[in-house]
Amino acid sequence: MALYSEKVMDHFQNPRNVGKLDDADGIGEVGNAKCGDIMRMYIKVKDNIITDVKFNTFGCGSAIATSSMATELIKGKPIEEALELSNKAVVEALDGLPAYKLHCSVLAEQAVRAAVIDYYEKHNIPYDKEKFKIVDCDDCESCGT
Repeated sequence: MALYSEKVMDHFQNPRNVGKLDDADGIGEVGNAKCGDIMRMYIKVKDNIITDVKFNTFGCGSAIATSSMATELIKGKPIEEALELSNKAVVEALDGLPAYKLHCSVLAEQAVRAAVIDYYEKHNIPYDKEKFKIVDCDDCESCGT
């Protein structure tokens, strides 16, 4: 069995939605100095729908693939649905990741969440801060790696 699925390899070699949105409504950046992955997610929102999303990721192939897949999963969706994106959904959409790379999917989830929270805060939209807090991934406990 291959270490990475065809979908992981495809999203690594041909990432979707790479780049920067200069007029982004929300920007989220998360990272982990320990594993070296840094993700920045940009979202454009109109009528509560994420109309565009871009990302820049500094990291391994799994980090790039999970960022790419996360953008695909939230583009065109209501912002509340994007907030519900889980790292498990990202992993499933990629047909799996090796256990020691699960932290990349956690970072992708957190980057989306951080961008949405930034959007909410810029537009004074109330949200449940406890429910949607960003997990500190410095020790990677959230994914067990």
